Amino acid sequence: MSQSTPDMAAPTVDSKQVHETIAQLAREASIEINVQDVPHLHAAQKFLSAGTRIYVSHLPKQTWQATVDACRAVRAAGFDPAPHLPARLLPDAEALDRLLGDFVSQAQVRDLLLISGDYPDAVGPFSTTADVMRTGLLAKHGVSNLSVAGHPEGHPKVAVEEIRRAEVEKASIAQQSGLSLTFLTQFFFEHQPFLSWVGDMRKQGVKARIIGGLAGPAGLATLFKFAVRCGAGPSIRALGARPTSLMKLVGDRGPENVLRGLAEARVAGTTDFSGIHLFCFGGFLKTSEWLHAVAAGRFKLDDKGGFEVKR
Repeated sequence: MSQSTPDMAAPTVDSKQVHETIAQLAREASIEINVQDVPHLHAAQKFLSAGTRIYVSHLPKQTWQATVDACRAVRAAGFDPAPHLPARLLPDAEALDRLLGDFVSQAQVRDLLLISGDYPDAVGPFSTTADVMRTGLLAKHGVSNLSVAGHPEGHPKVAVEEIRRAEVEKASIAQQSGLSLTFLTQFFFEHQPFLSWVGDMRKQGVKARIIGGLAGPAGLATLFKFAVRCGAGPSIRALGARPTSLMKLVGDRGPENVLRGLAEARVAGTTDFSGIHLFCFGGFLKTSEWLHAVAAGRFKLDDKGGFEVKR
């Protein structure tokens, strides 16, 4: 399925509305941590609102209990934990059953991010997220909300046609199973490919929530490292938009330009994506502080298509 091309002659939008929309997106944003970030949860309470959804990553060689414990800590800090669950690491249905039970009983998990996982082979019977969705175990444990990965710019190891087919399949299974589905995308650095993908998803009849993943403030070297590792796609070229900065590979670069582009599209009424999510790349507190400032409206739109945050 080919992506549509956005109209390059974007309508003029009111700057005050754009400013407020940026702040609103920040107020409603989710964020991600890994188990090493757990000690920073108390400090994050002054930056993140109570009930903020925090996705808890599951790193290679990490134990399931470590993920459960991190979710418990997120819940105890007053936030809403949503653990990553890589399907290919599950040895059998019994392990899935126990893990879901632990997530719900120990951390009151109401949503989780179900992914296949970037592993060449499955250790058990689950090769795809759809395999897990079909078990009925999510409903058994009262998990009625489910997040799955979205890849607006494709995936380095999977044909784009297969990705698009799987997206529609997951939306169909969720609808048949009574699951409230959210597509949470890989991070991207340009807004137009994401908006085109959202439009294509809607044309396919997908009514699920769609959350755009953005890279939180990080040095360019860090962004490149994670972008290459995760296959962020063609929009990685946006990182090179300022050759001088690229050559130095110093300083922090936040998602100001891409977030403003998303806000302008929302104000213009040309898209219906549901919100944003921030990836932290080890900078959980830094990203939390950035979100807090933006949510409070402490920023000024600039003439370069982005905005300047006042810390």
